[in-house]
This record gives sequence, structure tokens and C-alpha cells, in this order.
Amino acid sequence: MLTNLSALLVAVAFQQPLTVPAPVKPAVDSVQASYVPHRVYDTRNKRFTDFESMVADLMYADVVFLGEQHDDPITHRLEAATLEGLTRRRGNIVLALEMFERDAQRPLDAYLAGTLTEKEFLSVSRPWPRYDTDYRPMVEFARLYKWPVIAGNVPRRDASAVARAGLAVLDTMNAAERTYVAQNNNCPHDGYFDRFSATMGDMSGHGPGGPQLSDSAKKAMLQRVYEAQCVKDETMGESIARAIAAAPPRALVLHVNGSFHSDYRMGTAERAKQRLKGKVVQVVSFIPVDDLDKADGRSERSIGDYIVFTLKPAK
Repeated sequence: MLTNLSALLVAVAFQQPLTVPAPVKPAVDSVQASYVPHRVYDTRNKRFTDFESMVADLMYADVVFLGEQHDDPITHRLEAATLEGLTRRRGNIVLALEMFERDAQRPLDAYLAGTLTEKEFLSVSRPWPRYDTDYRPMVEFARLYKWPVIAGNVPRRDASAVARAGLAVLDTMNAAERTYVAQNNNCPHDGYFDRFSATMGDMSGHGPGGPQLSDSAKKAMLQRVYEAQCVKDETMGESIARAIAAAPPRALVLHVNGSFHSDYRMGTAERAKQRLKGKVVQVVSFIPVDDLDKADGRSERSIGDYIVFTLKPAK
């Protein structure tokens, strides 16, 4: 689950500034620089394993989801290590990111091709906060190996429009804008909706009206914000399927997203799998904990194929 998911989703819904809390600085910089504390749990074999064994297994997948907590610095280092480990074992890697929106694909491609400077690329692509430390290492690694990088998310303005007016607003978009959103968007009330509702609460204090909203108005607002979430999942799922279709045979798509989008193989993971019949999809979820020695993989085993526990930075 995303750190402070409710606040992040509402920020998207009502076009408030997107902020990601700054990670707590470790007490000793050299310790973090020399060692990244973590433990890997293999949910299928119900046992702890090592990082290299996990990556060796992931290499056989067609799509791998890395579900992160956006503010965990150790997670970002291990995500980069996963990309590097997969590159050692096979070719045709495609890096796909929730953190760039579809309308940033053209400048992203131009940067990867060397026809835009990094400064020019970042000035028009709306990079997430802390891009330099959290996501740039992966983009630069892909650029070095000439791997494609997919800006797979729906533009925030379009997700916000859905959150305000519902899915019907998609029918009012012009042809150019509509291409940035998935062609097919479904939003069933299923287990994913239940998780979403529990995370968002009753919407009190969110958006116009806040606590003064009636129960029916809160319910309607929750539905619209959920529809915006579904549009994000559908768009990223479609982007992954398109990347597989455009890539050489046996390409592997490594998709990085907030863990809510892929935990329990729901959200984006489910929408991608629906479009990729017969493809192998694996889900990795990174979970920061206070004590690695007390990490209990058994209680988390339904979340994905692998759980990577990371050590929260000391406060």
C-alpha cells in the first residue's frame, strides 16, 4: 500500500501539488552506502530466499511488477538492482514507469535517442519529486543499454477530470487527448474496490465540501475517485500490453509502480494480465519494516510472488 495513499489519490483527483515525503536520513551515511538491508520472501515456496535467486526466477517472466512505497530510499536502490540483475541474464528489457505520463513519451524517446538534453527532457515531462535519486538511475541504466522506457500512466489532468466528473468525461475529450487514456476502461466493484474504499475511508475532509458532504455525496465522490484510479490502472495495463506487442520476441517488461497498483495481483497487474493472455506475470512488493529479523513473510504471502522487506531508515 502506498504511504499516505489517500492523500496522494486526492491530490491527483483535485490537482493539488504532488508531494512525496522526504526520506529520513540514515544515522550513518557510510552504512547505507556499503550495505542495503533487506530480506526476500518467496511466497510460492513459503520461505525466505536471497535477492539473486529472486532475480534469476524473474528472468523467465514476460512482465514483472515492482510495487514500491514511494518514500523508501532502500526500495529504489533495490529496484535499480533488479533491473541490473535482469539485464545480466537476458536481453530485450523494457522499463515502464508509473512516474511518467503518456504525453511525456515523445520527449522521453528524444532524450533516450540523444536529440534532447536531460534538462530539456525534464523541463517538459513533469518528473516526480526526487526523480534524481529515485528513478533517474533506472532511466540512465536503460539509456546506457538502449532499452526502451515507457511513460505508461494517464496524464494527471485526465485522471483529475474523471475524479471530478466520472468516466463519462472521457467521451468529451478530443481525439488527441483521448489517445493518452486507455481505450477500454472498466471499474467493477470487486475486491480491489473494497481495498480502495477501506484505504480512502468515507472521504471526509477530501475535496470540495469536506465533512459537510452528505453520505450520498461522499459515496458519489468515492466512486468518481475510484474511477480515476481504474483509469490509471487500465492505461498502465494497456501501455504494458502495447510495449510487449512492439518489442522483439521474448522481451521482458519491468514495470515500476506504487504497490497498491499491483499488490494481490490486482489493479494494474490484473488489467495488464487481462490484455496478455498466456504471458507470465510476476509481482514483487517492497515493504519497509522496523525490524527485518521479525519480518513475517507468511502473513504477507498473498500480496505477490515475492515480498522484499526493507529496513526503514532510523529516525
